[in-house]
Amino acid sequence: MSEIAVKLSNIKKSFGGQVVHNDLNLEIPKGKTSVIVGHSGAGKSVMLKYILGLVTPDSGEVLLEGKDITKLKQRELYEIRSKFGVLFQGAALLDSMNVYDNVALPLREKTKLSEDAIKKGVMEKLDLMGIASSIHKFPAELSGGMQKRVGLARALQRQPEIVLFDEPTTGLDPETTHNIYKLFKKTQKALGYTAIIVSHDIPKIFAIADHIAVLFEGSIKDFLTPDKIEASGNEWLNKLIKIEKEVI
Repeated sequence: MSEIAVKLSNIKKSFGGQVVHNDLNLEIPKGKTSVIVGHSGAGKSVMLKYILGLVTPDSGEVLLEGKDITKLKQRELYEIRSKFGVLFQGAALLDSMNVYDNVALPLREKTKLSEDAIKKGVMEKLDLMGIASSIHKFPAELSGGMQKRVGLARALQRQPEIVLFDEPTTGLDPETTHNIYKLFKKTQKALGYTAIIVSHDIPKIFAIADHIAVLFEGSIKDFLTPDKIEASGNEWLNKLIKIEKEVI
């Protein structure tokens, strides 16, 4: 397996007496797309919050570049977070800003680049997303798919090493979802970042996955490539795939 970008080791976490994770272990390969699947309420999004340092496990380690971020000081944590891009479920665009200013925001807030350099960075990412002609539009004027494209352009602005996607296709129709998945695959291959995607969209999401982590009953039961799913013997996953195929 390739070099490890993120390692979750022996993690346990409870909220109000409810166990969310129990002996959770996962190694995310660098420069690949890893998809985390599991039933609703399994704690998939909480895993992303461990990686961002927004939630601290009760025990265990969250290792990035060999450093356990659960033990870092706030300043060190901010530095680590600069390596991340995040695409939220609802794109999280600022309604009062147009497309250009939304995408420029991370560069204006976190760097000392000139406006000319910022413009170059913004337009490069919008070209990659295929939406350079929409720079003057506001979020309310955009379709759900367009908003996702703007959100991804913003997430990629600071050349992140790792990009986290939290249920990125929620609320999109099947055709738009398919096109967004193609965009995710295109940008990951072009830029080479490590993609970690939390998704309920089984089995469609598997088309862009290098590896799939199956979260069930508080721990990772399988971490495998898409072609190994049916042979894995994971009853929960195979049952869900069968149901989805019947619906289609």
